[in-house]
Amino acid sequence: MAIEFTKYHGLGNDFILIDNRASSSPVLTPEQAIKLCDRHFGIGADGVIFALPGKTGTDYTMRIFNSDGSEPEMCGNGIRCLAGFLADLEGISRNQDTYRIQTLAGVITPQLMPDGEVRVDMGVPRLLASEIPTTLGAAEAKVINQPLEVEGQTWDVTCVSMGNPHCITFVEDVATIPLETIGPKFEHHPAFPQRTNTEFIEVVSRDYLKMRVWERGAGITLACGTGACASLVAGVLTEKCDRVAIVELPGGSLQIEWSELDQRIYMTGPAERVFTGKV
Repeated sequence: MAIEFTKYHGLGNDFILIDNRASSSPVLTPEQAIKLCDRHFGIGADGVIFALPGKTGTDYTMRIFNSDGSEPEMCGNGIRCLAGFLADLEGISRNQDTYRIQTLAGVITPQLMPDGEVRVDMGVPRLLASEIPTTLGAAEAKVINQPLEVEGQTWDVTCVSMGNPHCITFVEDVATIPLETIGPKFEHHPAFPQRTNTEFIEVVSRDYLKMRVWERGAGITLACGTGACASLVAGVLTEKCDRVAIVELPGGSLQIEWSELDQRIYMTGPAERVFTGKV
């Protein structure tokens, strides 16, 4: 049976989107997703996203399989792409429509903006060690500027959960970080029982950060929305940046805000349709 798909990307973080509204379970297995994500023998993507029926009062449910077949709780760039995909499926114009989407990280609310960008209410960041989860601090304590030894070097790290785990470290020059070798060491470090995404951040100014990322289950990607959100939070917690900043990633930039009013994170960025097909 042929399955229709649409390829989307958010700042180069690319996904295969599948209309899964007729079933409450993904129509593909993780093994099939791995094959589709292969950039030489498949479609090529960082993950496969399924638009499933909503539940408990939400409009839709989002499931995602990474390119290695694992399933993350949430994906910031992915949910922006999903919002654009849903607007296309419904045949509506992208003009301030808002969706309530159930994810494994809770209910996330993306809003389609008139300029084509998508603004996402990413919720309240979780900061306790038990919420990350990590063993770098006491269960009910925050993990801010804690030493972590990786590859014979001690890194000061701050940990944040955006529904998925992030380990953030600030560096002088992100371009010099050997992501290919150091990224997997962070991801699989025993201090992170569910593995972790890792962000390396260069502070250009208090309202401008440069970021490179190693994503849990996907490796090096051109952008990571939840990672950009977590990095701004880490910057505020370590007094390195303001509550509103541009985060520059290899694939482009996101605007991130950690609101003082409601303590929620708001992420604004693009979602671009690339092509459609059947497989």
